Order: sequence, then C-alpha cells, then structure tokens
Amino acid sequence: MQFGLTDEQKMMQDMARDFAQKEIVPTLKEDELNHTFRPELVKKMADLGFFGCALPEEYGGNGCGFFESVLLAEQLAMVSGSWRVPLNMQNIGPAITVNKFGSTVQKETYIPAWVKGESFGFFAITEPNSGSDVAGMGTTATDRGDHWELNGQKMWISNAHIGDWGLVYAFTDKTKKYKGMTCFIVNLKDNEGITTAAIETKLGLHCSPTGEIAFAKAKIPKDSILGEVGQGFQICMWQLNNTRISCAAGALGIGGGAVEAAIGYANERTQFGKKIGSYQMVQSQIADMVAEHEAAKLLVYQAAWLKDQGMPNQHQTSIAKLFASEAAVHATSDTMKIFGSYGFSTEFPAERFLRDAQSLRVVEGTSNIQKIIIAGISMGDTQNR
Repeated sequence: MQFGLTDEQKMMQDMARDFAQKEIVPTLKEDELNHTFRPELVKKMADLGFFGCALPEEYGGNGCGFFESVLLAEQLAMVSGSWRVPLNMQNIGPAITVNKFGSTVQKETYIPAWVKGESFGFFAITEPNSGSDVAGMGTTATDRGDHWELNGQKMWISNAHIGDWGLVYAFTDKTKKYKGMTCFIVNLKDNEGITTAAIETKLGLHCSPTGEIAFAKAKIPKDSILGEVGQGFQICMWQLNNTRISCAAGALGIGGGAVEAAIGYANERTQFGKKIGSYQMVQSQIADMVAEHEAAKLLVYQAAWLKDQGMPNQHQTSIAKLFASEAAVHATSDTMKIFGSYGFSTEFPAERFLRDAQSLRVVEGTSNIQKIIIAGISMGDTQNR
C-alpha cells in the first residue's frame, strides 16, 4: 500500500491551503459574525480548478479524482467548514451526478457552468417531515402533458436561496414507493411557482447559505428529468455515497484544524509556571485527538481511493463518514476545553470548530444511518456497492 502523495497531489493540497489562508482567513471573523457568503470566492475556487475533480475534460474536468477533491476539502475545512461546502454544490453533488446519469445535452448544458462557478448548484432532498427517511418525502411531480408540475417543500438545502440550477427529488408515482421517485434538473430562478427563503437560525456553517424551497404548481420542462422516470431513488443513493466522502473530508479538516489549534495553544499558554502542554491531562487529550485524527485520515483517504478505482466503497465510505465526524466532534470539544475561557470566545477558532463539527454528524445521512449501513453490509444483509 502506498501512503505518500504524488507531487501533483501535494501541489493541490498546498494550493488549497494557500487559498484558505489568503482568501478566507482575512475576513472570516467578520463573515462568521454577519453570516456572510462571498460568491466571488466560489468563482476564485472555480478558476483554480477546485470543481473539476472526477469529471471529463470536455466538461471542465481537471484530470483529478475523488482523492484530490478530498485533499482540497480537508485543507479548506481546516480553516472554515463553511467553505468546504461549495465542493459539494458545484462538483461532487450535481455535476458528477449529471455526468453519470445525464444525457449528452444535459452534460454540455449544466456541468461546465457549475465547474466554472457561473451557476450555483444545489441538490434538494430533505423536507420538513423527511430527512433520513428519503423515501418518506412528500414532494410530487405530476405529468401535465407539456410540462411537469412540482408541489412540495424542501428544507435545510445548501444554496437554496442563492442557487441557480440543481437537482430536485420528487415522487412521480407514490404508489410505487421508492421506485416511484424521479430526479429533476431544476432552475430556481424566474419560476413563479418556486419560492426560496434563507434559514438564519443555524448553530454553525455561518458562511454557507442554507434555506428552504417551496414548489406550488411550479412548471418544469419535460426534458428536465435526469436519468429515467422512477430512477430517482437509485440516483439519490448513488449521489449521497459520493457527497458523504466530501463530508467525511470536511470532518477530517475541521478535526485537523482543531488539533492544530489545541497543540498551538498548549505550547503557548502557561499556568502555575509551566506550559499547559506539559501537564499529563492535556497531553492525554491531545494524544487521543491526534490518534483519532490519523485514523480518520486513513479511513477517508481509503474511501476516496476505492471510489477512484471504481471498486465497491459504500461500506468504507460510511465507516469514514461515521468515524471522521465523531472524531471531529471529540477533537473540537477537547480543543475548547484546552482553550479554557478563551474557547468560549468568538475571538478564537475553538468555538467555531465545535459548532461546525456538529453538522457533519447529520448531513448526508446521520451517524445512526451510517451505523445501519455499516451493520447491514457487515452482516451480509446488504451488498457493498
């Protein structure tokens, strides 16, 4: 097994780290306080090729795979969990899914705009009454002859109120249960049947726009279907298995950022005439954090590598997502303890790491859902795909 990075991968890692320090850090405290999203940063990320991973060159791909995307996500999240999210919205979520299931026309129409940052992407699955139970969603799409009519509501959707083109999942035949779900490519703008609103009451990810989408007799063109009618659940599960890798990388980054901050503070802060890092209890906390972080790194990198090889990876992806997100919460919690009173202050990054880490236990399938997947595959009840 090879654990080293290639020169190109190291270059991408350095590029993402440099971008985070030069473009995100200078305004981060202010942006966090005001919940500011900076669209110009998405365009700069696009110009650097951040959104071209795992896509063909004819649609703006950069010749890299999921592994390189993980390296980018990790470095961005070490500074800000919010700024890892565009990788999912522009690349791993809608773009890669359309590349897998879309027609040639759909690929040519939508993917380059997402990759270039000219169109803000999104994917709408979660609803007020259905989260982990994807097949329990209530949004419907009715065939009206010359168009599809969308009715329903989506909640907790990244980029909802700033999004342009993205994926919406709805039932075209509820009698068929999960086999009656269909995926649509939808434009949220200039449609009188679609309204969006921001959700401002979030614990973390303050610089990542989140909102709700309401469909009320929204007219959607007949050629908006991605894949086939009734294929939506299959597409959704395939997509989530990809976006979970990016979420796991985000957890890895947040956890790594917290570990780095904790070590730095433990080496600077003195109490009772000694650095607090010289006390065994603090050393024990740091040792546990570092060990868990290194284990999470191997799991996340393995999941991405398996995906790039075209090998079954659902089992490893769910293990990586579960372990990395829980490790991040542990690391950020202990980092806040090590910072003491300063960990409670927004002047220091400890409290932000702790807030942002919580989201990764929930998004793209909660930790409990990951345990169900892991147990099912481990016990032979479900196939590893």
